[in-house]
Amino acid sequence: MPSFLGIPTLLGWQLWYLQTATVMQFHLNGFRPGDPAITPAACVPQTDRLPASVDVLIVGSGSAGLTLAAQLSAFPDITTRLIEAKSGPIEKGQADGVSCRSMEMFEAFGFAHTVMREAYWVNETTFWKTDPDDADSIVRTGRIQDVEDGLSEMPHVILNQARVHDMYLDVMRLSAHRLAPDYDRRLDRLDVAETGTHPVTATIIHSPADAAPTEEMVRARYVVGCDGARSTVRSAMGLELKGDSANKAWGVMDVLVVTDFPDIRQKTLVQAAGSGALLIIPREGGYMARIYVELETLGDGERARDRNITLDQLIVATQRIFRPYSFEVKNTIWWSVYEIGQRMTDRFDNAGDAPNGPLPSVFIAGDACHTHSPKAGQGMNVSMGDSFNLGWKLAAALQGRAAPELLRSYSTERAAVARRLITFDQEWARVLAEQSSGAGNTPKFQEYFVEHGRYTAGVSVRYEPSQLIGEPKYQHLATGFDIGMRLHSAPVVRLADAKPMHIGHTLRADGRWRLFLFADAAHPTTSGSRLAQLCRYLYDNPASLLRSHRPAGEDIDAVIDVRGIVQSDFRSMNLGDLPILLRPPKGRFGLIDSEKAFCPDLKNDTDIFDLRGIDRCNGCIVIVRPDQYVAHILPLDGFSGLSAFFRNILTSQSS
Repeated sequence: MPSFLGIPTLLGWQLWYLQTATVMQFHLNGFRPGDPAITPAACVPQTDRLPASVDVLIVGSGSAGLTLAAQLSAFPDITTRLIEAKSGPIEKGQADGVSCRSMEMFEAFGFAHTVMREAYWVNETTFWKTDPDDADSIVRTGRIQDVEDGLSEMPHVILNQARVHDMYLDVMRLSAHRLAPDYDRRLDRLDVAETGTHPVTATIIHSPADAAPTEEMVRARYVVGCDGARSTVRSAMGLELKGDSANKAWGVMDVLVVTDFPDIRQKTLVQAAGSGALLIIPREGGYMARIYVELETLGDGERARDRNITLDQLIVATQRIFRPYSFEVKNTIWWSVYEIGQRMTDRFDNAGDAPNGPLPSVFIAGDACHTHSPKAGQGMNVSMGDSFNLGWKLAAALQGRAAPELLRSYSTERAAVARRLITFDQEWARVLAEQSSGAGNTPKFQEYFVEHGRYTAGVSVRYEPSQLIGEPKYQHLATGFDIGMRLHSAPVVRLADAKPMHIGHTLRADGRWRLFLFADAAHPTTSGSRLAQLCRYLYDNPASLLRSHRPAGEDIDAVIDVRGIVQSDFRSMNLGDLPILLRPPKGRFGLIDSEKAFCPDLKNDTDIFDLRGIDRCNGCIVIVRPDQYVAHILPLDGFSGLSAFFRNILTSQSS
């Protein structure tokens, strides 16, 4: 199949995905018939009545709230409830762009393949501006590949936010909790105590359609506000969104349209002198398109809703920009008008800035803590990233696998991401509004789009060195796995069954850390192998981190999952020759987990050691956080450094 740097081209991509997608593991503790995606119920089924106390109360069932709920639903011992003021899930409108990075995250939740099948794939982006020879016409100035080759194994896609929500709801429904949102429930008040196991008390108004409103009270160990730009949780925390709203109104509409514009099925940016800017986002299904169109200039302090702008005005503005092409709207599915605004809160939790002050018990995520224009396609993606960062930390603290001080890192890490987003969005809005040209015949907005492609793909986030991110002392051992950035996956072949797959697809949204052990030059079956020596230490030494941080009775990989990548071809090695850590016995029968060892994909000339700059002589350890970010890189003989890194994060357990 055609490929570049191990990433299949569009020809055959879907077939490639079906071949390389991670196969689920089940039957570990005995044969279980039926759909393996359905986790056996491990608790009392959820009822319509809220419990008196919960571990985590999530407010708001948007993308941020559902990402968090889906992740927490993976833990049967954590009680989570999600309240939503609306009467049910959304059906249309709102966000639609899914970045490559979000698709990588969806793979961890198990539904990336469904999104890929349904979504529109953004393969190219085209650029148009006013024809210099005809002021009443527009002309194409360029077209580029939307995502650079090798950036991710996942595409950039467009899909109705409601369908993404459906997939999260399926994850929740299939979990041990059978978790579902509690609709028709509006948060009325939050009270936070300084002490107690459940310090946050939420007063909730339940307003079902067929009964009078009633008041409910729930005590929670943690509350997370995912309740949007008008967040009640944020207000209860005494925080506010700070920033500016630009004096420009924009319209957005999802339409079924008949047009002779040649790029209606391409992502397209148009800048027409005197008429404004326009952005086309083709939608899934082959016929629908989303149109963002620049509208009127607003006065100081004026809001877009004050203008009473109509759908007809959006259509007329679009037709004016599209000249000389026709644009006949046959059906409008959804439309809205908004003004550009970039705002964020000072912090994303209620802990304050004092390092020894109270620990956080209330958090906000998504639009509750940062807002910006939708044209950059980052809103839903960054919001889901907030929750993916927070979810594993909440689980670790609640399960006693990490001290609750870990939760301070959420606001620190994600506020920095939000600040970069605000800066990008301000510049992007300014560039779209400009009528000046770039270099030669290339418009400036085209230059800016190309320059920031990695940012819009979602893969440029870098967390700074901290308790959770190591210093780059050993970065040279794996130059293609940047410390602090998401794990950049690459093709491998699983040793036990010769299955071609991506190493990143071994990452599940299950709260576990990962150690990827890349072999040194010595054959792993020899006594001089550093890989074998490390594996023996980790498996046999009572003081090793796999034992000291693992509760008694749990499998060896319950907290930290170890995977080994050797340099040999899969046909030249037997799984049984590898250290037992890479084929560990698990479960009540002591069955062998044969899916821990991998080889380079030499058949397709996509050797992971070459693609990711792994030191072939010395090998290395790549530590990956539960949210798929590279936490540290260490040498294979760095036993003490490895233990020290985890000792600063995970608590000691009896084993």
